[in-house]
Amino acid sequence: MGAIYDTIGSGYVRGRREDPRIAAQLAAALGPPHLWDGSPVLNVGAGTGSYEPRDRLVVAVEPSAVMLSQRSPNAAPAVQATAEALPFPDGAFGAAMAVLTIHHWRDKPRGLAEMRRVTRGPILIFSGADRILNTSWWLHDYFPAMRELVYNRSYQPERIAEVLGPVRQIPVPIPADCTDGFEAAYWQHPEAILDPAVWRATSALSLITTADRAHGMRRLAADLERGEWDRKYGHLLALPELDLGYRIIKTL
Repeated sequence: MGAIYDTIGSGYVRGRREDPRIAAQLAAALGPPHLWDGSPVLNVGAGTGSYEPRDRLVVAVEPSAVMLSQRSPNAAPAVQATAEALPFPDGAFGAAMAVLTIHHWRDKPRGLAEMRRVTRGPILIFSGADRILNTSWWLHDYFPAMRELVYNRSYQPERIAEVLGPVRQIPVPIPADCTDGFEAAYWQHPEAILDPAVWRATSALSLITTADRAHGMRRLAADLERGEWDRKYGHLLALPELDLGYRIIKTL
């Protein structure tokens, strides 16, 4: 994961910042700050610091030096390490979270086991957990290589439960005006995908081949110009939010 974001993560902070509605759902799932006797929350694959709760102690883990360099001076203290080898003693944290990161881990079961080892309380994984919903929308019609990449990298809740124990799923619909520029953010704003500053901050679009991306961009630009996108997908413009398969997976 560090190598990926050392390559594609430059300028990441310009296109990616937390959406307050998603942040509120994550904070609610973590529970009130007084739990766990004031023990800190671990944020694995923390990136530039989005979604780190500000009302409790946080320790961040991030493998990419490029991403660490973009963290705010006011962000939580961060350690350069991977999910698969967390440099902390057993039970060091009251809770742990991993936001839009598990699809990049090389060894997902080991990373989850490490989170369980160092965490006494709840663990939250936020990801595109519903493979069908997460790969069924218009973006993947234009970029089928992206659909395949997302499908193959997604990690299902039942696989997470095999390591962490019983979990529950909390649906997180994506707002039409989502302020965090991850893959699902622009479902109502197709023109944004044509902007290099947008797609470069979206890992799945960055990781497909140049030829696949260019072909999809040409198709999308042409459909927007002739009104074909509106004909096929214009019904989405009336929706305030859309369920695209994103879930908070929380241990019980």
